[in-house]
Amino acid sequence: MKLGDGEEFLVSTTRIVGLETPGHTPESMSYAVYVKDAGDKCWGVFTGDALFVGDTGRTDLPDPGKTGENAGILYDAIHRKIAPLGDQTLLFPAHGAGSACGGNISERDDSTLGIEKETNPVFSKSRQDFVETKLTEKMARPPYFQHMEKVNLLPGRPLKWPSTVRVLQPAEFNSRMKEGLVIDSRSPEAFAAAHIPCAYNIWLEGLPAFGGWVCNENTRIFLVTHGPEDSKTAVLSLARIGIDTVDGILANGMESWRDKGLPLESITTTNAAETASWMQQGLVHILDVRDEYEWDEKRIPGAVHAYVGHLEEQLPSLPKDSKIVVHCNVGHRSGLAASILKRNGFTYIHNMLGGITAWEKLGLPLEGPGTSKKAD
Repeated sequence: MKLGDGEEFLVSTTRIVGLETPGHTPESMSYAVYVKDAGDKCWGVFTGDALFVGDTGRTDLPDPGKTGENAGILYDAIHRKIAPLGDQTLLFPAHGAGSACGGNISERDDSTLGIEKETNPVFSKSRQDFVETKLTEKMARPPYFQHMEKVNLLPGRPLKWPSTVRVLQPAEFNSRMKEGLVIDSRSPEAFAAAHIPCAYNIWLEGLPAFGGWVCNENTRIFLVTHGPEDSKTAVLSLARIGIDTVDGILANGMESWRDKGLPLESITTTNAAETASWMQQGLVHILDVRDEYEWDEKRIPGAVHAYVGHLEEQLPSLPKDSKIVVHCNVGHRSGLAASILKRNGFTYIHNMLGGITAWEKLGLPLEGPGTSKKAD
């Protein structure tokens, strides 16, 4: 059923009303829900990618040249169609924190329109200021977006889990993994301690955002996880971005690999205080792999910047045998970056756990907007 602006339908005693809320995409719709025991008050609204908890959808995806125009359209849609639903209205967006469809989505999962009107920039800023903010957002466009545009137009396809995804014993995994690539979904700390050579480290919750940066719909994928539940989550996370090519999962994880005496590698970790000491002694290069808008907001003096998504195709021009500390906000994206550098021959890599969050809490020096030193 296609529902136009202001059109509605009933599901038993629940009334659902369609609301056109373009800006993120031209065809974006939200759906207001009215339940029987709430009278005429809106119970909740499914906002898709228009309005998130603490943020709004990015407006550059349909056409980067119309980012500002789309931002104005989105601002108007939210104020005209969603805001009047009332402060009591529960908010049900399509994505949470970490999504590539929004730049600063809150870690909170629950919200109401009343809370958003007090905290969300789309309500606290004027239309002009909101547009200018959107114009300054510099978010990377994940490569899988183009593939997902095609997948989303399909009527649907069955997921492979669990029928066609095999659990492989270490010897078979070791033989088969050469057919594709290995993704290790454990934490950066666990990966750093011991991992399969040439594996990518993408933490479990980061797979929907970063899986599509290192593989595509044709890549044969072999997974290392903490256990069966994580394996299921990992397979489904990749499938939801159109990548359903997981060919094997390592049986019993790294313990089974270790016990068979198969090759292992490790990556050194460090912390903010130790990194600061190395910097004072001139012993280290700092590589910041956060988004460009995060880099512009604040950064460690003397650091170079290369977004983790582009790192493999744009490796920094640093000596491969030099001491390099990689960081992001807390250590997850830098875990992926460290694994990419390791795959490409960099030998003395440190993942700064705690990232710039810990650096700031220790009161260590930071630069604001101004000069930028980019990785060549």
